[in-house]
Amino acid sequence: MKKQILLLGLIFFFGVSSLQAQVCPDKNVQYWQAFPPGGESDISARHQQLLLKRKCANIETIIQYKAGAGGALMWSQMNMLPADGIHVVGINLPHIVFQPIEGLVQFKTSDIVAVYWFHYTPDILVVPVTSPIKSFADFLLAAKARPGELSLAGSGLNSANHAAHERLDAAFGIKTIYVPFKGTGDLSNAVIGAQVHGAMTYTPFAINNAQRVRALAVAMDKRHPLLPDVPTFKEIGVNWVDGAYRGIGVPKSTPLEQRKRISDMWSAMNNDPEMIDLAAKNGFELVDVGLEKMDAFMREKTQLYTEGAARLGLGKK
Repeated sequence: MKKQILLLGLIFFFGVSSLQAQVCPDKNVQYWQAFPPGGESDISARHQQLLLKRKCANIETIIQYKAGAGGALMWSQMNMLPADGIHVVGINLPHIVFQPIEGLVQFKTSDIVAVYWFHYTPDILVVPVTSPIKSFADFLLAAKARPGELSLAGSGLNSANHAAHERLDAAFGIKTIYVPFKGTGDLSNAVIGAQVHGAMTYTPFAINNAQRVRALAVAMDKRHPLLPDVPTFKEIGVNWVDGAYRGIGVPKSTPLEQRKRISDMWSAMNNDPEMIDLAAKNGFELVDVGLEKMDAFMREKTQLYTEGAARLGLGKK
């Protein structure tokens, strides 16, 4: 009996070791970011870099940045990267649907090969903590009293923030100015320093700057546990639950087995207790969309955001 237990233990041990060997790459991972340092994409990449180092001590995750055009600079060039399973690119929804609809970028949605979506960050409206606007009701009063004067920062053009800004104006019958920045990291000083009146951004920004900005409303089903005093748009009367998805893409010519390996590697990280804890602390809502779910997920999201772009007038000249 003891021999059987020992044998089973050895099988389990070597089985786990084999799985770990398959998940870990044999070379350093080149992780390309489409936005500058400091934003949600960068924070996510840093979390993944730390966890991957713990799981795969023999390799490094080298984060590189090619920011510009709301992410489009990187995404238009990602298929020029080596298709070796080592070069991966951070990708975002709805950006990779909205931008081709606008027609000013050098890629189509179908050019982007997603292998894993790891989280979602809800839309949130914030103002500087020094702002006289203390609530969403105050914001509406100010926006209606001064149409076309209030400025709201956001990450990129034809991005989730841009779409959320347009949705905000349409839903509440107001007119505000959208001020695009390269990424959330770039807009931080402008918002905190009150160079703009506020921002349409994501929950991690509000949570990580809780002493410097005031959140007014969040696009979630229920209030965020780290922002218990912030009402949802649903509470205010608008059925709005949305934000930005972040994931991993690879060059289009990457072999299927390499796509699967990367997808499985990110899934293992995403389901690790340490990642779950980091996500909860930083306002990331984890999702688990690997290759087996990818086609259905992308069809659904492409249709959803294509319809949303039409409603918001994106792409109209």
